[in-house]
Amino acid sequence: MTSSASLLSLSSLFLLANPQQTQNLLKPIFTSSRKNPPQILSIKSSKDEETSNKNGSWVSPDWLTSITKSLNNTSNDDSGIPIASAKLDDVSDLLGGALFLPLFKWMKEYGPIYRLAAGPRNFVIVSDPLIAKHVLRNYGTKYSKGLVVEVSEFLFGSGVAIAEGSLWTARRRAVVPSLHKAYLSIIVDRVFCKCAERLVEKLKTDADNGTPVNMEAKFSQLTLDVIGLAVFNYNFDSLTADSPVIEAVYTALKEAEARSTDLLPYWKIDLLRKVIPRQIKAEKAVTVIRQTVEELIAKCKKIVEAEGEQIDGEEYVNDADPSILRFLLASREEVSSVQLRDDLLSMLVAGHETTGSVLTWTLYLLSKDPSSLMRAQEEVDRVLQGRSPKYADIKELKYVTRCINESLRLYPHPPVLLRRALVPDVLPGNYKVSAGQDVMISVYNVHRSPQVWDNAEEFMPERFDLGGPVPNETNTDFRFIPFSGGPRKCLGDQFAMMEAIVALAIFLQRMNFELVSDQNISMTTGATIHTTNGLYMTLSQRQVQPTFASAASR
Repeated sequence: MTSSASLLSLSSLFLLANPQQTQNLLKPIFTSSRKNPPQILSIKSSKDEETSNKNGSWVSPDWLTSITKSLNNTSNDDSGIPIASAKLDDVSDLLGGALFLPLFKWMKEYGPIYRLAAGPRNFVIVSDPLIAKHVLRNYGTKYSKGLVVEVSEFLFGSGVAIAEGSLWTARRRAVVPSLHKAYLSIIVDRVFCKCAERLVEKLKTDADNGTPVNMEAKFSQLTLDVIGLAVFNYNFDSLTADSPVIEAVYTALKEAEARSTDLLPYWKIDLLRKVIPRQIKAEKAVTVIRQTVEELIAKCKKIVEAEGEQIDGEEYVNDADPSILRFLLASREEVSSVQLRDDLLSMLVAGHETTGSVLTWTLYLLSKDPSSLMRAQEEVDRVLQGRSPKYADIKELKYVTRCINESLRLYPHPPVLLRRALVPDVLPGNYKVSAGQDVMISVYNVHRSPQVWDNAEEFMPERFDLGGPVPNETNTDFRFIPFSGGPRKCLGDQFAMMEAIVALAIFLQRMNFELVSDQNISMTTGATIHTTNGLYMTLSQRQVQPTFASAASR
């Protein structure tokens, strides 16, 4: 499951600029532009920009930087952090493309830490593992989640995904025990495998017809079905047909994405939320999701109370309904219905996004690397011997796991993490940040930095030793942080990895696939890294060939 931080794309640099403050700052610029009307806003060459500046036009390539320097007096900045200049073409990218990519470009120019001007605010961008480690580990004492809470509160309420302080501590303690080993073991067989098998069966028709399939859409549907069954014991059946709930989930996620790209947070104004069509649609969607979750809770609660069900052990599982909802209700914890709803809604909405994106990009990478694909399929055949995976098989699917790890390195979900300094702090390298400073950790930069990784841009699953531990933030010293790190590390990381391993193994076992030619596979951001136009594959059924080769003979 993804943390709510995944809902904050890089464009949050522009998101929470104070409207009145921005208006006051820009008034003289607009006044000047009325006297000397500018040309239609467009991306200009350097020569054009110089001419525009000389003519007094407000279309300056670095006007955001200039505003921030003036507002924050960064000319007297003693932080030791260089300032990156936001050019007009960069701003255009930020407002409509893969929002983390300009951060990568600036890392190459300014180094592993820099300050990015963004109107009335500025952000410290971190691309260094040691600094990331310091910030993430000091959550609660020196840092909070900051802006991400403001961006996603409309959807998650006070759910565990974005809760802060003592509320977060209490909710984490309540939710984490539900993700125990016995639960995961049952879910692998009853949910992960069954949903993946259902997907493959539905894909066979497309394979026989030779119809190109958008695998990004299929993986997103698959993982939503998984979350519905694992969390609520409810079958959304999104692989078969749409439903009001499914549409509402996607509408809400799109609204979260849109808010992260809005120049000003007009959606904070009650009146505007009631008259702007997009806001009306978003509020209706959230209402549908909340009502559905509330109905599922009420139905399950009635059953639990009628049966007098109560947890009788650390790894309690109801055999008929092993869902997280059933566990939380059987725990008899005194918690408001709104809080329980928000916790479960967080899992529903955010939970399916990460795994769907991981499967999408892993399949894309394997389709471009025949040797890695062949090795992964051989491992699946050898370990599974033609059957579906069991809980115990997952640890034996080592190369498949490393393919997913490497996909998460190249396409991390989320691509950025945001924290806000609660107190003045000194970062590793003697960089100073003041209280209230927003710090953005670019996971994408850390994972692709040539200073951190050899052959950083290449897909190399074997870079992670098959005989060693599965990489995480601790054993890589925060060089690998796809699930964040520190106290706010994603609580569903193990769930998400196991779900991805099982789904990929079943797909590789039963399907051959080939990337449709002449596709432009570009990136954009939402809750995770998405493709811009989908990931289309041509499929064919694969004849499973059980092999009895031992690992030693390979």
